[in-house]
Amino acid sequence: MDQYAGDYCVDIVMCIDATGSMAPIINEVKENALSFYEKVSEAMSDNQKEIAELRVKVIAFRDFMCDSKPIEESEFFVLPDQARQFRDFVSGIEAAGGGDTAENALEAVALALKSKWTKKGKKRRHVIMVFTDAPALKPGERSDCPGYPSNMPSSLAQLGSWWEGTDQMFTSDYEPRFGRLIAFAPAAYPWMEINSWNRYWPAISPAGTGLSDVDISSAIDLLVGSF
Repeated sequence: MDQYAGDYCVDIVMCIDATGSMAPIINEVKENALSFYEKVSEAMSDNQKEIAELRVKVIAFRDFMCDSKPIEESEFFVLPDQARQFRDFVSGIEAAGGGDTAENALEAVALALKSKWTKKGKKRRHVIMVFTDAPALKPGERSDCPGYPSNMPSSLAQLGSWWEGTDQMFTSDYEPRFGRLIAFAPAAYPWMEINSWNRYWPAISPAGTGLSDVDISSAIDLLVGSF
């Protein structure tokens, strides 16, 4: 019998814009890292839901053309057991760089989809949370830059087919029926264009503000409300 059958097993991949203007949200994630599990558990309990296992992964992104560290990707951290490792990874992220306005957010989403997602529990959730105050570059727009990941989608439509599970060539532990995509982002490409995607919740914020009007508690409330 599955010991997790009656409770939620939740994986969260936080895709965080790590350019200069995003210092406020990155600092808040750093400050809340050790209490992240308690905050999620409390929000789940308030919604009469229990969490059996919570794992969190971080993908910090910038611009492949302009930055020496365009992508910083962790493994999944099991919380609360690995809360310190989670905090240490996030603490190492510096809000800097970015070059022009648009960033490589969609490559971060693609990498998130390729993660080793949990297969535990009948109520598991595969969640991607994006935090950015900028538009994204089109998929493949920086494909000629050093370090650009292999096997990335060539278009927004192809990334959408990964999300919906309709691309038969895409193999991953990700399961679309358990997927949730939440984006704290401006009303710019592609955050409005992907409104047709299933299980997508956009939270629109002004561009270039570092998401100063977003806090982690509100992000968690939106996340739990999507379950």
